[in-house]
Amino acid sequence: MKAYLNRRYMFSASHRLHSDRFSADENRELYGKCNNPYGHGHNYTLQVTVSGQVDPHTGMVCNLVDLDDCVQRAILNRYDHTNLNCLPEFKDVVPTTENLCTHVFDILQRELGHAHLESARLERVKLDETMMNSFEYAGGEEIR
Repeated sequence: MKAYLNRRYMFSASHRLHSDRFSADENRELYGKCNNPYGHGHNYTLQVTVSGQVDPHTGMVCNLVDLDDCVQRAILNRYDHTNLNCLPEFKDVVPTTENLCTHVFDILQRELGHAHLESARLERVKLDETMMNSFEYAGGEEIR
């Protein structure tokens, strides 16, 4: 019996949307107020969805303590209260929430197997940036 588990986490981070490939005017036009030279912050809500067989002995898809430990170590410790622009993964990539969402997915996909969560399959991650903006990523191929 396959089931899905959704778990929510919160973290705060700042960023500035800016690309050296564009002029100052182009950056302001493209990113608007998000191009503020001093950056701006968000209180993100991360939703992680995993799936798997319900263990007949525990009644769970995975152990929540193990999942929480994995997300804390791999994601929250890395991103909470940071300036995303200062992180290596955003050295040459604009730290949009779309890009952050794909990085979070990729990190969790790698880490689940190392966190006693082999039976859980990462289905998707969702990042709520504001009340009006949320982004989801479920892996897969590039859209062409």
